[in-house]
Amino acid sequence: MRPHTIAPALAAIALAAALPASAQPAEPQWAKVDAVFGAAGKDLPGGVHRFGWPRRDLRVKVGEVAVQPALALGSWGAFVKTGGDGKPTWAFREPIATLLADGKTVGRHYAGPTWEHSDGSAVVGKVAGSAPGATPNDISWLKLEVISRRGSGVLTGVTTVQRINTQGGKLGGACDTVGTYRSVSYSADYVFLRKA
Repeated sequence: MRPHTIAPALAAIALAAALPASAQPAEPQWAKVDAVFGAAGKDLPGGVHRFGWPRRDLRVKVGEVAVQPALALGSWGAFVKTGGDGKPTWAFREPIATLLADGKTVGRHYAGPTWEHSDGSAVVGKVAGSAPGATPNDISWLKLEVISRRGSGVLTGVTTVQRINTQGGKLGGACDTVGTYRSVSYSADYVFLRKA
């Protein structure tokens, strides 16, 4: 377990002990996760797992290696727009998050979606697949293909980004007034992969 994750993990375990089993988060639907990320691949290092809930390693394609996992802490901005059916609906605008590794800030995550390392290297991704989060309040796990890059550094050779272990980020409630803006906090592990 990464040092900066000990406090959140202990808080999660304490919360789990206080909640009845029916109120504890469920595991993601692994058939859907495997369909997106590939059950026939190889295990990621276990160090990307942050919380006390039982998790199994996510799979990656043979021939890919993890460059650097990073914890994202931030928020999703969203506004109310008119949907295709003429009714108001929430539309996500952009993430604003800090990327952390080993307890230190190593970059940021913002619209694009873009991940920018503090060394100046950056990648932009396009969603290639998604799987449900562990609870209805958690945003999806994602597999994103890198479609552009800039700079030179840690992220230079990254070809795939995985968003896993999500917590929060889903908006709920009424969205009656078009133009209303809200933000909701979230956390996730982002795993950056390159060809071996």
